Amino acid sequence: DPVWEGSLLTDPDGTAERNPLAFEVPTTSAQLQRQGEAIRAVLFASGGNITHTPGYGALIALGMLNHLKTLDKSSVEIAAAREYQESIAHTGRFLTFAGGGPLIGPRLRQDPVAIRLDGETDRGIVVSGKVQMHTSTPFAEDVLITSRDELPSGSGRWLWFILPVNSPGVRVVARKTAARHSNPFLSPLSSRFDELDASLWMKEVFIPRERVFTGERLERTNRHSLVSWLLWHHNCGWLAKAELTLGIALALTEVMGLKENPVTIQQLVDLAVDVQTSRTCIRAAELDPEMTVGGFAVPNQLHLAAAAINAFKSRQRMSEILRGLPGSSLIVAPADTDFADPTMATELEDAYGGGGYTALQRAAVLHLGWDHVASELDARESVFELHASGGLNAWRAQLRAWFPSYDELANGVQQFLEVELPPMDLTNLKNAPYERPR
Repeated sequence: DPVWEGSLLTDPDGTAERNPLAFEVPTTSAQLQRQGEAIRAVLFASGGNITHTPGYGALIALGMLNHLKTLDKSSVEIAAAREYQESIAHTGRFLTFAGGGPLIGPRLRQDPVAIRLDGETDRGIVVSGKVQMHTSTPFAEDVLITSRDELPSGSGRWLWFILPVNSPGVRVVARKTAARHSNPFLSPLSSRFDELDASLWMKEVFIPRERVFTGERLERTNRHSLVSWLLWHHNCGWLAKAELTLGIALALTEVMGLKENPVTIQQLVDLAVDVQTSRTCIRAAELDPEMTVGGFAVPNQLHLAAAAINAFKSRQRMSEILRGLPGSSLIVAPADTDFADPTMATELEDAYGGGGYTALQRAAVLHLGWDHVASELDARESVFELHASGGLNAWRAQLRAWFPSYDELANGVQQFLEVELPPMDLTNLKNAPYERPR
C-alpha cells in the first residue's frame, strides 16, 4: 500500500531498501516528527485500542540504552544494551516492560520485595518472585523487568534484566477477558480488541549475563529515564482514543440529525479543544526535543507531561459527552439480527430510518458509540491507565519537578511593586515528596 509505505517507512535514499520508522533512533527534531507521525498512524487505525505498536519495544530498548549511558555504566553493559536494541530493529521481536513492583501479598509482609536473587555466576543470574500488573505480556516475546529493590538486599545494586516470556520457570497470569457480546455488530471494538493485563511469576529463572544490566531504582520525576520515549508513545495512544471519541461524536451528530443543535455544537467544540490541546502539546514535544547524554533526541518531557495531564483531566468528560450526545437511542438501538424478521425489519425502519440513513446504518454507529464509552473495554482501559501509567498524580509530580519558571515568575512580581522584596526561592516545589501509587 503506497500510502502506508509513505507513513511507516523511511524515505528512499537511492537504494531499494526502506526501513520501518518505528525502529529508527531519533537524533533530530525532524526524525522525531516523522517517527511520531508513524506511531500515530498505527494507533489511530485501532482508536488507541492496540497500545503496543510494532515499535513499542524499540522505544523501551532505546530508553534502556540511553539510561545506562546516562548512569555511565560499563562499556560491556552499554554494548550489550545496544546489541539488543539493534536486534529488535532487525528481528521485530516484541519487547514489553514491567516496573518490578510487588503484588499485594508480598507488599504486606515484613520484607516486601518482589524479586529475589537466588544465585549469580559469571554466566548470569537466577531470580524468583512475582511482579505486578503490566499489559501485553501474553503476546510478548521478551519482558524487561526493573527491580524496585536492591539485589541482593543491602548491596546498593538495582538489577534490570530481559527474559523471554517462554523461559523455563516463567508463568504469565492474565486477568479474565473483558465481557463482550458475541455479535460483533453489537461490539465492533471489544470483539476485536482486549489488552490482556497480567502479572509475571518467576521460579528460579536463569537470565544470561548479556541480558542483565545494573540500573537504578526508577523514579517518576527523573527527566531522561528508561521510559521517556515510552511516555511519548503513551500520549500518542491517548490522543488516538480522544480522536476516536471526537470522530464518533461527529458521526453521531450527522446520523442523528443534530448538526444544527446549538448544545451539540458546543459539545463538539469542547471535544475538539481537548483533542487539539493534546495534539499541540505532543507536536511541541517533537519540535522542541531534549538531547540526551547518549546523543539521542527525546520529545520534550515538560510538553508531554502537559499533554498527559490534559488527557487524564478530559477523558471522563469526553466520554460523558459522547454518552449523552445521541440521546437514549444509544441504549436501545437494534441489533442487525433484529432485521432478520421481515415484519420487525419494517417496523425498525419506521422507528430508526430516515434523514438519509437506514435504520441498520444508524444502529451501527450507535453501537460503535456504546462500545467505545459504555462497555467493559472502556472501563478496563480507564482503570488500567490510572495505575500503569501512574495516573494524574504521577504526571502532576513530573510537571511540578520539571517546570522551570517558579523563581522567575515569582520574582517578576517585583516590577509591579514600589516596595522592595527579598529574592524569592521556590525550588522546594521541585523537590516535594511524591508517593508512588500502589
